[in-house]
Amino acid sequence: MFKIHPVILSGGMGSRLWPISRVSSPKQFQTIDGNGGPSFLQTTVLRHCNDAFHAPLIVANSDQSAMIDSQMSAIGLKPQIIGEPVGRNTGPAVLAAALHLRRRDPDAMLLVLPSDHVIDGDLNGTILEASRGADAGRIVVLGIAPTYAETGFGYMTSGGVVEGYPALHHVSAFVEKPDLQLAQALIREGRSFWATGISIMRADLIIAEFARLEPETLAAVELALANGKEVGTTLHLDRGHFTRARSEPTERMIFEHSPMVAMAPVSVGWNDVGAWSAVHTIGTKDADGNVLSPEVLTVDTHNSLVRGCGRLIAVVGLDDVIIVDTPDALLVTNHQNAQKVKDAVAALKTTARPEVECHLLIAEVGILSGMDRLTVPLGDAATPTGSSTAGTVIIVAAGHAMIKVHGETLTVGAGEPLIVRPGEKVRIVNAGDDVLTLVAVELGEARAVQKYDGLLALDCIDGWRDERVPLDRHFA
Repeated sequence: MFKIHPVILSGGMGSRLWPISRVSSPKQFQTIDGNGGPSFLQTTVLRHCNDAFHAPLIVANSDQSAMIDSQMSAIGLKPQIIGEPVGRNTGPAVLAAALHLRRRDPDAMLLVLPSDHVIDGDLNGTILEASRGADAGRIVVLGIAPTYAETGFGYMTSGGVVEGYPALHHVSAFVEKPDLQLAQALIREGRSFWATGISIMRADLIIAEFARLEPETLAAVELALANGKEVGTTLHLDRGHFTRARSEPTERMIFEHSPMVAMAPVSVGWNDVGAWSAVHTIGTKDADGNVLSPEVLTVDTHNSLVRGCGRLIAVVGLDDVIIVDTPDALLVTNHQNAQKVKDAVAALKTTARPEVECHLLIAEVGILSGMDRLTVPLGDAATPTGSSTAGTVIIVAAGHAMIKVHGETLTVGAGEPLIVRPGEKVRIVNAGDDVLTLVAVELGEARAVQKYDGLLALDCIDGWRDERVPLDRHFA
C-alpha cells in the first residue's frame, strides 16, 4: 500500500471569468457560489484530505503564496508550495513537483489536479483504482464521457481496454479543442472522452519521460529547484533557470508522445467552470432558469446569470444573458459569446487597464483622469506624485517593488495595489531581479478612496534624487 501525493496546479488567471477573476486574485481563489462559500482551491484540497493521501503540494505563482497560505489556514491546513517566478504552463509545473517529491519520497505517486474544477461524486474511488495501473508503470489520465459537443475541452479517444487492467483504456488519439463539427463526430463515434486535466503517475516515471522527450526542460527545472530559495513553506524556483523551460502543457510535451499513457473513464459530475456559462450550469436556478445573487430583480427574464456586488440590478425582458457586476467593472454578454470574455481581457491588457491586474474599489469616482505605465530598471526607483484631485493608484504589474508604509519598508509583488495621496510624492524602488513595471491610474472628481484588496497608503517623501544606488540607501 502507498499514499498518494496530491499536486494542485494553481496557475493562470481564468480570464474568461473576468471581472471576478483578476491577475492578482484569479479564479481559483474565488468562492464557487459567489456568496462566501469555499473557494475553488479550498474545495479541491479538501476533496483529497483522508488517509489515502499525503498533505497537498501546491504549484503556483510565487506572488500568490501568501494568499494560498491564508486560504489554507482558513481550512486548517498548511501545505507546501512551489512558487513559480514566471508561468511556463503545466508541463514544467508538474515536472518541478515530481522532482521535488522524489527527493523526499523515491516511490512518490503523484495525483495532478487543476485547482479550479467542480466535481460531484466519488472521484477518489476511481483514483485509488487507477493508481494500481500507475504503480505498474502507467501514466493514467482521467476522462469524462461527454454529454454534449463542447468545443472548449480537449478529448481523448479510447483504443481499447489495457490487458490486465479493465479500468484502464489505451489512448489512440488526443484532440485539442475541436471545432463543433469534429466534436459532434467524436460524440457520435462513442469512444471519446473529455480530458479532465487530472492524472496519476509515479514521480520517477514522469521524470524519465521528460528525460527522454524534453531533456532541455528537465535540465532547466532541475537547476531552478537546486537554485531555489525556501521562505517559510514556499520553495521559490530560480527565475533565470525556470524561464528556460519550454512553456507547454504536460499533454503536449509528454502524454501525446508516451506509450505509457492510459485513460481511466470516471463517472462523476464534472465541470471545469471555464466560462460564465459554466457558472450558470452548476448554479441553483429559479423557476425561470436564472442563477441570481440576492440583489438582483428580474422581470420576464430566462436562462440568465446575474451576479451583483451589493447594489440593485434590475433585468427586464432578456433571455440568455450574463451580467457580472463588481465595484470597478461590469461585464454584459450572453451564453453564446461567453468564451469571448478572454478577448476583452486581452484588449484591456494592451491598454494597461488596472482592472485586469486587481480589484480596485474606488467610491464615488466620476472620472479616471489619466493612466500610465511606468518601467523601472533594476536598481532604479520611480517617483510618482498623487494627482491633485483624488490621488493615484499604483499597481505592480510585474516584478517586485520596495516601498515605505507607515515608516516600515516593505516588498510588494505583482498585482498588489498602492495609493498615493493627492499632491504627495513617493519613492518606489525596483527590488527584484528584473524590470519593474507599474501601472499608475490618476483619480479625478472623487470624494473617497476606500481600502480594497490590501490597498496601501504610501509615505510621502521630501527631496531626493533619481539615481542608481544600493537598495539599502534608497530609504536612508
